[in-house]
Amino acid sequence: MIATETKKLRRMLIALSALVACLTLFVDPALGDSGVALKNSLGLWQAVILGIVEGFTEFLPISSTGHLLAAKEFLNLGQTEATEKAIDSYIVSIQIGAICAVAVLYRNRLSQMMQGIKGNSPEGRQLLTNLIVAFIPTALIGFLASGFVKDELYGLSPVAAAWIVGGICILLVQKKQLFQNQGNTIEALGFKQAAIIGLVQALALWPGVSRSLVTILAAVMIGLSLKAAVEFSFLLGLVTLTAATVYEMGSDGTEIINNFGYLSPAVGLAVAFISAVISVRWMVDWLEKRSFTVFGYYRILIGLIAILLLSIGFF
Repeated sequence: MIATETKKLRRMLIALSALVACLTLFVDPALGDSGVALKNSLGLWQAVILGIVEGFTEFLPISSTGHLLAAKEFLNLGQTEATEKAIDSYIVSIQIGAICAVAVLYRNRLSQMMQGIKGNSPEGRQLLTNLIVAFIPTALIGFLASGFVKDELYGLSPVAAAWIVGGICILLVQKKQLFQNQGNTIEALGFKQAAIIGLVQALALWPGVSRSLVTILAAVMIGLSLKAAVEFSFLLGLVTLTAATVYEMGSDGTEIINNFGYLSPAVGLAVAFISAVISVRWMVDWLEKRSFTVFGYYRILIGLIAILLLSIGFF
């Protein structure tokens, strides 16, 4: 059964990848509503790069937003006030691809929660309730702080600082061997523990912190096993990222369409989905055999590189 589902998923990814490749090679890179190329728009190759960055970094403890902001600078996007607003909104909205990836990979858990709503699965109902409890603090803080975050923290300097601090935290936690603790299963999580994870998740509003990092660390420190912490983090991400994307699309979704059209943003979402499926599977397999240490060193290294580039005026 598992082998059959894996084959179906692999075929779907291959077909989607082929479609994206054809669009990228043969379609005009930036078409607006009227089919006319848009000046200062988002080209298909740029959308593909952003999709790859989003998909591979969203659920790794290295911060997707930080990497997307860095990619934005490297690709020289957002050179006008209108396009900068649009690209900043797209950096949030491109999470749709990663959301769909988790929904596909954890469809059994989603089914369990649906059964919980129907009253057929106490475990599913408890898991769904815990996710809602964990989401509420982040939602409230995010709603109140969203303007400040975009105005003050959407830059490489805050991102670089967060990368380095997060990397140091990973190495310290790894040194204390907290990731090696057996811990509890996801079913053992209580409402109070879920609320704590939700409060900690709000730290990830600071670009570069990494939502997956802080939620996994919090879950492990309150008693979950690493495997359970990773799973709860991914499922909580499904709820949180969906809400953030809906809010962003409702606020500035028209800016994305007006400046970039439909095609390039859609291609970026498709690439993000493919990349996220690969990334999530890789991370789960990696953590079963190895440790978080590589992510700590990576964060510190990329943070130092960002500071160096900023100091020499590269950006």
